[in-house]
Amino acid sequence: MWVGGMMKHLTYLSIAAGVFIFTKLYADAISFNSIEVSGINLVEQLFIISFITQWVAYIPAFILKTEKFYDLTGSLTYIITILFALYATDSFATLQPGNLIIGTVIMVWAIRLGSFLFLRIAKDGKDNRFNSIKTSFSQFFMTWTIQGMWVFVCSSAAFVAIASSTGALINSLFIIGLVMFLFGFTFEVIADNQKTAFRSIPENKDSFINQGLWARSRHPNYFGEITLWAGITVMGISTFEGMNYLAVFSPIFSYLLLVYVSGVRMLEYRGHKKWGHLDEYKEYKQITPKLIPKFFL
Repeated sequence: MWVGGMMKHLTYLSIAAGVFIFTKLYADAISFNSIEVSGINLVEQLFIISFITQWVAYIPAFILKTEKFYDLTGSLTYIITILFALYATDSFATLQPGNLIIGTVIMVWAIRLGSFLFLRIAKDGKDNRFNSIKTSFSQFFMTWTIQGMWVFVCSSAAFVAIASSTGALINSLFIIGLVMFLFGFTFEVIADNQKTAFRSIPENKDSFINQGLWARSRHPNYFGEITLWAGITVMGISTFEGMNYLAVFSPIFSYLLLVYVSGVRMLEYRGHKKWGHLDEYKEYKQITPKLIPKFFL
């Protein structure tokens, strides 16, 4: 039993190390032409901040065995890294509109999502995903480390644009990306609000939502989030050159994470376990797309 426990800890710590090394190699590749601040590549500094913030927050979280500020810390890390990037590039002092707009939309998204998730866990009392994770120092550490990768990779296209010698350029592609962001952000907010309103009705406690945007997609909030990150990538892509184009991995990573790791996969499993025997749920799954909505019913 002792050996088995040690092997689990080594496995989780190895995954955490792998996540960090992968993200470091990714940061090295996309930051080849980033400006330097105090002699250090700016994108590399943002990479370091993304992980250090998680590891610092992990310490009290593990001591208290709580997950209550996990999502909030993730959102704060987005805000901290963006503010640092804007400050380091003098975007506030010189009023660089492209940098300020792309930074603002990310911070607005982070504030909205972070407050939404924090209020939800404050109301529910806990996040069932962490029931077993938060008691294992290695698994919990791995989870916080993965959040560092999530922040950096999702923001990477914006980081590359802001840290370029020109800053984010406002052109037709930038406007198209901004429209994509606004569409995705609005879609996510509406979907989250519809689900919150549905759950607030006592009669719906053990029911699944199949109305509003949820009649068009089984996971419209995740569709919105993937779309908004694609929009942010398009906003910044005009500044890319060479290895910078690897930063288009940002929305791809968001898709892979939300569909195959933490979001859709887990919720589909729980839904099947809870309602899989119901004919109406079987019909809902049959006629409703998993992710990309039916825009015309």
